[in-house]
Amino acid sequence: MAGIFFMKKSHPILIILAGGKSSRMGAPKGLLKHNNSFWILSQIETFIGTEVIIGLGHDTQLYFNAIPWLKDATKTAISYKKKQIRVVINPNPKFGLFSTLQSILKHVGLNQQAFILPIDVPLFNKQEQRKLNIEENVIVIPKYQDKKGHPIKITPEFCQLLLNISLSDPNARLDFQIKKNTPSEISFIDVSDGVCIQNLNTPNDWQAFISD
Repeated sequence: MAGIFFMKKSHPILIILAGGKSSRMGAPKGLLKHNNSFWILSQIETFIGTEVIIGLGHDTQLYFNAIPWLKDATKTAISYKKKQIRVVINPNPKFGLFSTLQSILKHVGLNQQAFILPIDVPLFNKQEQRKLNIEENVIVIPKYQDKKGHPIKITPEFCQLLLNISLSDPNARLDFQIKKNTPSEISFIDVSDGVCIQNLNTPNDWQAFISD
């Protein structure tokens, strides 16, 4: 079944944001069938590191019904495919994506960098992940054909800054907080894997993706 990672360059933690309603998809995106498994598990398996935190919200019970060990992962890290998985439940999913991110960041170590990945953006190949990880800056963003994508890598210091934002603040969004940084604090990394700019929001999006 389904801690800090280090090689010569420390791996980040992977944060998967899966707390939304998935209203346009009509079903929880992480539970879409993929490679004889579930999409959220495919995302985990693609990750270069060994520690993953999943943020759940609106469809928490559906995730627990489909993948029962995710409920256990709310209490302690669960091993899955040589990775340690934890689950954090957002108590206020009505406040959107940023509230799920904040719920997770409370459980991220003070010396851990993080890849932030919405569940509806495919995690690109491991070579591109390593390229993103090598780059040193406060915020590192992949770009494909001049379009910004995910995952976004952030430092522990920026993680702490995000925790201090009130959910009632109109700027309580990750993109707004990124824009507050100076250009020198943001690195854009050109990548060749275009999945980083995809958004799998509808059944048509999903069918096009799995048909490629």
